[in-house]
Amino acid sequence: MNPNEYYRNPLTDRYAGKEMQRLFSNEKKFRTFRRLWIALAQSEKELGLPITQEQIDELIENRDDINFDVAADREKLVRHDVMAHVYAYGQQCPKAAGIIHLGATSCYVGDNTDLIVMHEALRLVRAKLIKLLGILAKFADRYKSMPTLAFTHFQPAQPTTVGKRATLWMQDLLLDLEEINHALDNARLLGCKGTTGTQASFMELFEGDTDKVKKLDALIAEKMGYSDVYPVSGQTYSRKIDSQYLNILSGVAQSAAKFSNDIRLLQHLKEIEEPFEKNQIGSSAMAYKRNPMRSERIASLSRYVMANAMNPAMTASTQWFERTLDDSANKRITVAQSFLAIDGILNLYINVADGLVVYPKVIEQRLMSELPFMATENIMMDAVKKGGDRQQLHERVRIHSMEAGKRVKSEGLSNDLLDRIAADEIFMTTREELSGILRPENNVGRAPQQTEEFLRDYVFPAIEKYGETVEADEITV
Repeated sequence: MNPNEYYRNPLTDRYAGKEMQRLFSNEKKFRTFRRLWIALAQSEKELGLPITQEQIDELIENRDDINFDVAADREKLVRHDVMAHVYAYGQQCPKAAGIIHLGATSCYVGDNTDLIVMHEALRLVRAKLIKLLGILAKFADRYKSMPTLAFTHFQPAQPTTVGKRATLWMQDLLLDLEEINHALDNARLLGCKGTTGTQASFMELFEGDTDKVKKLDALIAEKMGYSDVYPVSGQTYSRKIDSQYLNILSGVAQSAAKFSNDIRLLQHLKEIEEPFEKNQIGSSAMAYKRNPMRSERIASLSRYVMANAMNPAMTASTQWFERTLDDSANKRITVAQSFLAIDGILNLYINVADGLVVYPKVIEQRLMSELPFMATENIMMDAVKKGGDRQQLHERVRIHSMEAGKRVKSEGLSNDLLDRIAADEIFMTTREELSGILRPENNVGRAPQQTEEFLRDYVFPAIEKYGETVEADEITV
């Protein structure tokens, strides 16, 4: 078959890393099904059902050798993917065929697998967030004292530093990290709840022994590496869980999009650029251009993740009583693709952050062109200390600023505000004294100290606590 003849998903072809793709693969899904069937059989045996160790050994022996072709043929006949895989597993395990999936519903393997995969995917997202925080922390520390023009409403405001601005990006990521940690700290399985969540089939299997039925949930959870299950459910776990997890991903996307927008604006200002490779083409028409294509891609994929978070919200709100099946097709697409997209976003974010190019001269030039206006408050305060009247001083500053602004905007000339103020006797100052007030490092407030404190007290502890590693080949763009 010609692979170019049919639609292919860009999330797997272009954006997501291999590890995230593996988590949402059929291989991962159906291997987890088999692990769950083994955990069920082992737990039922421990609780006294007539299951032999020979049967369990057979299940374990064939756990990872999935006969997908047999399952696919069977599914064409029975139109049920779980029962097709029960059949396929039974073909490989003839001694254990009769006890596979004993007492369970499809959601036992389907929902528990979905939870397991999402938890592992969240851990991968966390690992990449930690890697990203480490990269941004180095950047912020390096540039913590470099003054730069700050903006409100994208209009010149008071100065900040390049490093302090990077702490704003990290603060957003730390908020996302808190949400991920909360979700993982409270991660649970569905357990084995039966058709409507009442565990009636297991009450039948264990002849009404409530303690054994309760213990069954605990044993399965333990064997799958969990300490708890959801205490009540219908046939499925609450679809609010999917909504909560995708809202977390939406939050990560929001943080990434904010960063990407800042970089796009900074690249327009020629102050900071994303990495641009030697042979990269910025525009098919304009050879001189260096378009911020990676930041634009972050913004594009982030928009998809944020919009996609509405899908599980609508699904959760429209579930009928103990379950319906209108969640299934939507869930298969939205959950997996949101994780794949956020993986691609983080790969891009890591790549851009690790290769940011800073242009100090451009940053200084822009700051110095605006700093005279911003220093007028300090100039007035100095004049007041010398006996001046603040109201009169304010009016003179207003007049001089308007004239200097007109000179810059209408005539394209340099900013002569300081010369005007120095020549005005009401300010009782000299041009040399004004130059001292105008030193950029004297106008950034506590930005360098704030950056140091933030890194020391918040970022570095988070990196140390959750210092998962990500393989280098996972970071693709």
